[in-house]
Amino acid sequence: MDTAMAYRLLCGVVAPRPIAWITSIDAAGVVNAAPFSSYNYVAHSPPMLAVNIGSRNGDLKDTARNITQTGEFVVNVATEANMELMHQTSAEFAPDVSEVQALDIALLPSSQVRPPRIAVSPVQMECRLHQRVPLGRLNTLYIGEVVAFHLADDVFDGKHVDTARLRPIARLGGPYYAALGEIFLRPILQTPPVSDTATPGPLP
Repeated sequence: MDTAMAYRLLCGVVAPRPIAWITSIDAAGVVNAAPFSSYNYVAHSPPMLAVNIGSRNGDLKDTARNITQTGEFVVNVATEANMELMHQTSAEFAPDVSEVQALDIALLPSSQVRPPRIAVSPVQMECRLHQRVPLGRLNTLYIGEVVAFHLADDVFDGKHVDTARLRPIARLGGPYYAALGEIFLRPILQTPPVSDTATPGPLP
């Protein structure tokens, strides 16, 4: 199977996929913003995210190069409200051109890493590179530890994230995105993770 067909099949059947709208910064201080949908969380103690970034014509994409060089990035959550702006950052900009400047994207300073956060995103996660894993011929998995969470008050009550109010956008195959649509309620049938420092209860 050729690479293009494999890509189309995977993007069509592994769906919907969450979108990591990543901000990174290069050695000269140029801020890059780009969306990636081969992305998920991979650990919760400590919290870790992973994003797969493919090379293009044998060269690293700007985001991959910046993460490799600096070891830092920010994942901003893409939503229905910021979808159009997020989509515009997927265009091909020259390496020395900042998407955030070209598109006039408002930024916020991060607290633990150099790359800034995107102001219109209601959730931003500051990350430090934990591991870089080459995969196959074209892809590399970048695993980052979340060192700071920033959540807007209207989507987080201090304990739970209201995903319905967050209204995240997902990626489908081809030129398509998707919203949450109908949400189904079912009881949780597994024990949620607990703190590593929790005191165990008495044996039955």
